[in-house]
Order: sequence, then C-alpha cells, then structure tokens
Amino acid sequence: MNALYVTLARVYQQSFDSHPYWTLAITNGALNALGDTVAQLTETRFQNDQSRDDRPRYDIPRTLRFFAFGFGMGPLIGRWNFWLERNFPLRSQSGSGKVSVRALSKRVAADQLIMAPIGLGLFLGSMGIMEGQDKHHIENKFKDLYGSLIVTNWQVWPLAQLVNFRYMPLPMRVPFQSTCGVFWTLYLSIANAREDRKQLELDHMRESVGHTTPSPQPLKS
Repeated sequence: MNALYVTLARVYQQSFDSHPYWTLAITNGALNALGDTVAQLTETRFQNDQSRDDRPRYDIPRTLRFFAFGFGMGPLIGRWNFWLERNFPLRSQSGSGKVSVRALSKRVAADQLIMAPIGLGLFLGSMGIMEGQDKHHIENKFKDLYGSLIVTNWQVWPLAQLVNFRYMPLPMRVPFQSTCGVFWTLYLSIANAREDRKQLELDHMRESVGHTTPSPQPLKS
C-alpha cells in the first residue's frame, strides 16, 4: 500500500512539474465530485424510511456541476498559494530554518478573510448559474446561505489551513486542501440541495396560490 502511495505521489509530482494548472484543475475537480458523491449517498442512506420510489435518485448532473466548479477553482487556488508563498515567506532569506509564526498567521488570516469569502461567493453564484436559476433565485440563495456558511467555514478551515501552510509543500497544498474539502464539499452539497428544494417548494406554493386565488369581480353599476 505504501508503494502505491509513493507511486501516486511521484506521478502527481511529475504531472505538476510539467502541467501545474491542468493537474490542479483535474485533481480539485475529481475530489469535489467525490465530495458530492458522498453527500448524495449519505442523503439516500438517511432516507431509508421512505419507499424505494420516493427516494431521490442519484443526480449525475449535480456531481458534474461540482466537478466543473472544482475544475475551475483548482488553478485559482494554486495561483493564490503562489501569491501567499511569495508575499508571506515562512523562513527568512538569511537561511534560518525557523518558521515565522507571524508569517504563518498572516497566511491563514489572508486566506480566511480574502479567499474564503470570494470562494464561497463563487460557489453559490456558479451553482445557481449551472442549475439554470434566474437572478432572483440566486439572490435568495445568497441571502439564505452565505452568512451561515461563511461562519461555519471560519469555524472549520483555519486549523486545516494552518496545517496545510505549515507542513505541506507548495505542489501538495491544493490536493491536501481538496482532500480535507471532501467533507466540506459534502456539507456544501447538502446545504445547496436543501436550499434548492426549499426554493422549489416556495415556487410551487406561489403557483398554487396564483391558480387558486379568484380573480376580482367587476363592480356592478
């Protein structure tokens, strides 16, 4: 098993050295798709009390949307990590091997205060667009989800990114983040799906009210 891990790591490193952004895009997309797959299987498992016909079927387009989002975000996160590496070096150029706690803290703070809000906004917006939602529904998605998701993000990701920036070499940071992100993607996928169902139910309710509301009668002269 260890030999397999070493081989995969070597293949990844060679791919990263020759095609860094394609490697990051495919790796991040695949792990994002894995997160949604786990989310859908988890949702189905917790709905065992429903009849077989009522259980939701596996939504392949939904997984493809998560792959597309991860594919697009991989190179962006890679460029972001390059920027952090250049602007907040953990070790001084004098050759000292001591890691600067201050620089490490700045990396984590910049990641959580700049990239995390941008990434979450891109997720909600791109998912709404890929799902074919109009501007009104996308705005509602932001209104209902953004605040709670960014707070949850700040409760979970700082520690993971602290480990990532401190111990992972630059080529491995996106895969490490994406691997940790499988569980985060699971959470986002379930939250996004619940919001979609909520908006669909509200749309059906509005349509029902529109069909059942009697039209005003003309005034008698």
